[in-house]
Amino acid sequence: MNIMRVEAKQGRVDTTDTDALVLLFCDGEGLPKEDGALLDRGLGGTLRDLLQSKEFDGKAGEVVVFHTHGKIPAKRLILVGLGKRHELSLDQIRQAMGHAVKRVRQTRCGAFTVALPSVAPHGASSIDVGQTMTEGAILGSYQFTTYRSDAASMDVTAMTILAPRKDQLHQLSEGIRRGVATAEATAFVRDLCNHPSNVMTPTRIAQEAKTVAKEAGVNLKILEQKEMEKLGMGALLGVAKGSHEPPKFIILQYHGAKKKDDRPVVLVGKTITFDTGGISLKPAENMEQMKADMTGGAEVLAAMRAAARLKLPLNLISILPAAENMPGGRAMRPGDVVKTLSGKTVEVQNTDAEGRLILSDGLAYATRFKPAALIDIATLTGACVVALGQFAIGMFGTDATLKEAIREAGLRAGERVWEMPLWEEYFEQLRSDVADMRNIGGRGGGMITAALFLSKFVGDAPWIHLDIASTDWSERERAYIPKGPTGIGTRLLIQFLINRSL
Repeated sequence: MNIMRVEAKQGRVDTTDTDALVLLFCDGEGLPKEDGALLDRGLGGTLRDLLQSKEFDGKAGEVVVFHTHGKIPAKRLILVGLGKRHELSLDQIRQAMGHAVKRVRQTRCGAFTVALPSVAPHGASSIDVGQTMTEGAILGSYQFTTYRSDAASMDVTAMTILAPRKDQLHQLSEGIRRGVATAEATAFVRDLCNHPSNVMTPTRIAQEAKTVAKEAGVNLKILEQKEMEKLGMGALLGVAKGSHEPPKFIILQYHGAKKKDDRPVVLVGKTITFDTGGISLKPAENMEQMKADMTGGAEVLAAMRAAARLKLPLNLISILPAAENMPGGRAMRPGDVVKTLSGKTVEVQNTDAEGRLILSDGLAYATRFKPAALIDIATLTGACVVALGQFAIGMFGTDATLKEAIREAGLRAGERVWEMPLWEEYFEQLRSDVADMRNIGGRGGGMITAALFLSKFVGDAPWIHLDIASTDWSERERAYIPKGPTGIGTRLLIQFLINRSL
């Protein structure tokens, strides 16, 4: 995807020459005092008449387009609702911009200008607003047309945020810089997850990692199958056995901290490039969505690229255990026992619970770096979908400060988390008669037992587990979220890294 150019400039709405001028309105508040009055004067009262007629109220998601017929330099106005002022959040601004850019594209405008709203959520800075507006516009314009022979839709290539005062430009520009990085990373994840699994193999993931490693300050190491065998990564290798595609264990390191020995943040992402379920074969219905079972890995890869591009002053490591889960003649069978990198043994009672197996080796390897924070992210359990639906990421963790930092980043990014219990009593469901543990814990509390399984491989590192199985795929298009792979979780990770750097 070509990423939209975004800039901030100072100017007046009534003198700005643009194909489309977007104005953001709060519900029931009439004309914004400054911008609205200037425009209404130029339009001879047309804008006030429109609002008084109740054809447009400013309700969240409401959009109206009308032509100015040369009365002002802007050729058309696009009015977008923000909802009630007292309920205004950064995500409502993000959603409004997603609606706006879709309408801009429908009008066949290649570029547009949006007036900086005169209201902001409580406590939000101009940096926050600029970042949010940029994210909403870029993500709302996302399209994946690589495999479409009839793809001829219009791209919106540029957006200008118009500020009334020059002293707002510095903060707005910094917000735009962050917003471009986070939105670009999310679009990157969506692209990777949209590619079919005959293209996006573990080998292709490794190639993408090599491209990311060209960023300043990033180093790459890829462990091949023989090296994994020497290390004893029996869980990852067991999952990969049924596929002709060789597994890859990818480690990217970014050194941005002033002190080289600062303990790093380590991100580990589940990277199953296609999940058939293995011998415990999934039903055929919706199996095509399993091309996105590598969302977690794509997100930690994208977070690495964004951290480097933003030049964040911290040390970061991203780990991607990558494999296919296939039912071949050499495939792992229910009842097999694998020995993980940590030395712990696991009885595999269901080969479709493979994500926790590859993560067990990924997490055990991550502890070698003595992380200041260890975060894994994975499309891990169907139980997460049952428990939380499509609007919350399941969160588990061992460190209260780290959990609060993730919760705050999620609220700011519009990718909210909901904490679930990590109680040792649930481990009774994972006890095996023949090994240290088994990889499933029965029907009850499936999301919890999966997280508890992972907790046995993190040592004493402050650890967070994010289950994105409920949010990684959308059945319908929303304001800035497309149908299909969403990339949700990417901006949460990057916002956490930004907040940690400040």
